Amino acid sequence: MAERGKHRADEPAGPAGPAAEAQFDPRLLVREKGAAGYVEEFKRRVRGGELGSLPVIVGLAVIWIVFQSLNSQFLSPQNLSNLSIDIVATGLISVGIVFVLLLGEIDLSAGAVSGAGAAVLAVLQVNNGWHPLAAIAAAVAVAALLGLVHGVFFAGLGVPSFVVTLAGMLAWTGFQLWVLGPSGTINLPYEGLVAGLTSTYFTQLIAAYGLAGLVTAGFFAVSVLGNARRRAAGIPSRTTADIILRTLVLAFVVFGVAHVLNQYKGLPLALLIFLVVVVAADFVQRRTRYGRKVFAVGGNIEAARRAGINVAAIRVSVFMISGAMAAVGGVFAASRIASASQATGQSNVLMMAIAAAVIGGTSLFGGRGTAYSALLGMLVIQSISSGMALQGVSNSIQFMVTGAVLLAAVVIDSLSRRSQKASGRA
Repeated sequence: MAERGKHRADEPAGPAGPAAEAQFDPRLLVREKGAAGYVEEFKRRVRGGELGSLPVIVGLAVIWIVFQSLNSQFLSPQNLSNLSIDIVATGLISVGIVFVLLLGEIDLSAGAVSGAGAAVLAVLQVNNGWHPLAAIAAAVAVAALLGLVHGVFFAGLGVPSFVVTLAGMLAWTGFQLWVLGPSGTINLPYEGLVAGLTSTYFTQLIAAYGLAGLVTAGFFAVSVLGNARRRAAGIPSRTTADIILRTLVLAFVVFGVAHVLNQYKGLPLALLIFLVVVVAADFVQRRTRYGRKVFAVGGNIEAARRAGINVAAIRVSVFMISGAMAAVGGVFAASRIASASQATGQSNVLMMAIAAAVIGGTSLFGGRGTAYSALLGMLVIQSISSGMALQGVSNSIQFMVTGAVLLAAVVIDSLSRRSQKASGRA
């Protein structure tokens, strides 16, 4: 009797099932209505609270226009190149936090774990003579182990993530101080591999332009292959003109970035690594079974459990990912100043990493967000910081403005969820 009200997942859900789904598919709208389909789809997304990254991109454009009007050096190749490196360390930490936020949880230990990872790296490489790559691997492994501790307490014992990671923040800060020892600071070789992570540039023009070409060609190939699979399955697909238009827009952006970078020193190694990590994390989130399980647990934990997903394992794994990414961010933070100290990972690093993920579009309520949120959010935060620094604005004002931007992002997220509930899509 309990099964009478249910229907199979592969059966139509009534008149409002596939038909309703089809009329909202942007591929179908564009195929049937052309440019008008874009407008109709945009209106539908706004009404349904599905704004995606649009508010972030618009906000970033406004920030750049305002600061460029105040100081012509803001969009100079040198400032933009420096900005692209400044976002890397905290941005990498933010990528790990995105995984935790997708579950609707929080990791308050990320900053302390990044500092601990940097400390382990410095001690192993400088004091114990380890090869830099081995020291980095050990630092990431230690940080993943710390994340495992958080995950076990949270998923296994039911301790709230806020409490577990708050305790971790205090404990791993102490661990960082203990590892560094009485001096509190360990200098890294200026000409070493670690320092080179943020000081190396590919000065050849072909490096930046070649990467832009690979990104454009890769996007076009993936779009065409995806379209072919959709047509073979008999479901809506994009038109060839639509794919070409999207590819041209992407090409304009990436080749524009490559041109700007080549006007200064070329393609920074740190930026290249960050972009590779973001793309890889996005692939894991959206294109793998593991990523779909993360979204499922974040969207509805009970439904995920009934679907056979090992909820505890997913929860533990995301905290391990957060810990590992925090250590990677700590390595780049140490690389930027060629040292690991008591200040690494402290101050506002944690808050900025969380703020970047949220400002970039990851929901605090779980179930929505991508790794690109970390990239977009860090661009917004660092653009504000860079622009105000050029204007000579004090740090106090910078913090207040960043706080206001974060609040605005959370308000937009809350309003979007309310709109989705009202339209029956949440």
